[in-house]
Amino acid sequence: MTPNESVGGAAAPAPVAGEAGDGVRLSAIAKRFGAVVALGGVSLDVPPGTCVGLVGHNGAGKSTLMNVLAGTLTADEGTIAIGGDDVTAGYAIARARERGVRCIFQELSLCPNLTVAENARIEHPSLTGLSWRTEAGRLIRAKLDEIFPGHGISPGAVVADLSIARRQMVEIARAFSQTATPVRLVILDEPTSSLDQTIARQLLDHIRRFVDGGGSAVFISHLLGEVLDISDRVVVMKDGLVVADEPAAHFDRDGLVAAMGSVGGHAAAASTQSRRDTGAPKVAIDARGGGARLTAHPGEIVGLAGLAGHGQTDTLLDVFARAGRTKGAAIVDGRVAFVAGDRQTDGAFPLWSIAENIGIGSLHALKQGRFISEAKEGELAERWRERIGIRAPSVWNPLLSLSGGNQQKALFARALASDADIILMDDPMRGVDVGTKQEVYKIIREEAEKGRTFLWYTTEMDELLICDHIYVFRERAIVADLTRSELTEEAVIQASFRQDA
Repeated sequence: MTPNESVGGAAAPAPVAGEAGDGVRLSAIAKRFGAVVALGGVSLDVPPGTCVGLVGHNGAGKSTLMNVLAGTLTADEGTIAIGGDDVTAGYAIARARERGVRCIFQELSLCPNLTVAENARIEHPSLTGLSWRTEAGRLIRAKLDEIFPGHGISPGAVVADLSIARRQMVEIARAFSQTATPVRLVILDEPTSSLDQTIARQLLDHIRRFVDGGGSAVFISHLLGEVLDISDRVVVMKDGLVVADEPAAHFDRDGLVAAMGSVGGHAAAASTQSRRDTGAPKVAIDARGGGARLTAHPGEIVGLAGLAGHGQTDTLLDVFARAGRTKGAAIVDGRVAFVAGDRQTDGAFPLWSIAENIGIGSLHALKQGRFISEAKEGELAERWRERIGIRAPSVWNPLLSLSGGNQQKALFARALASDADIILMDDPMRGVDVGTKQEVYKIIREEAEKGRTFLWYTTEMDELLICDHIYVFRERAIVADLTRSELTEEAVIQASFRQDA
């Protein structure tokens, strides 16, 4: 099936190019949440055939602006024009979709209890009749094949059974799929955050083909290399305002960091001399499905690398399940805390306050008699709010009042505020801005120097550079153990793809 062919055999509408006129234009958009000014009068122009990179710290207003464009939020002030028409009055999700606006949200919007095909049908109501499941399956499979060759995702698979990376791939393919309504503009909010480098490259190549064919895209990412690679123009936001809007060629990574007002520097700047403790390990365990042994000593930061889905997360869960066992061949000596990468499913208590989400990992320390002391809970949360830089006027605000990156910081605070000796991190920095990452890296190094042990699965090379040594996984087994001095991107890739003789 060709990219512009519908499931029924007729040609599906191609991305709107010349007829789009002025493309998509947001003018003086303002949005407030109580006393918090999320957007202070932001204007954004996305012409046809253009990819606009949108960057800024967590809480800068990026996602709020895109929610206004997607119709999931209503602006307090300002206008929205699409194709030269003012569509502000009554603008909502349905009207945005009619005008060809699609959004791939950082927080996945798939229904986990439905199949891949059924989730595709939700976005394409024109698929009707007794055969709608078959047609929806063909539609989503064709788009998955186009964007992610070799994806291995069945249209009949239940979404809850898919890894977070595969769910992200389904969400992406669904947004780019076309039936009755053409796709004019696609908003991509941290679309590669859960994808490994190979799959992320497939997506970036598809975005470029889509844009070169006349479509438009807004690309939000904290991976600044991706932004500079894919974008024609880069818009920088800070504190609800646009502070820079220039062709991508005018920026480099350091220039973007400076424009955002970051503390700057690469992840490796937080590194100190690699050391391997010769004392008794805190963790010594066979990797799941493999004969190689993973060891981590007090004060070490140990990285888990390799392609997504090759056993890194399962190994962390295995360590978590063995906490406190010091007998036999497998040792996990100490208390364990876990920082989940998929905060929606595995980490956050969305209906609780920020303080409650942080304090749940330290209940014993918060007890006063038989009950939890609210005063102690508030003091603990306030201390970590300041140390890790959670942007919130009060720790008693709901967790969902925070941006995605600040929610992730609350999960970090929960683990670090606990009495755990071993901190397990399952690619937790997805969707976190550069400045925040620097702050968290510094805290991780400080805590390691106090004797804490970190096991860190990450898909980012910069983060591996912080680690004292790195285990590379392939097919659920450790295939390489690299010191920091031995670590290169090429070494990780070669180990990840190497075939046994």
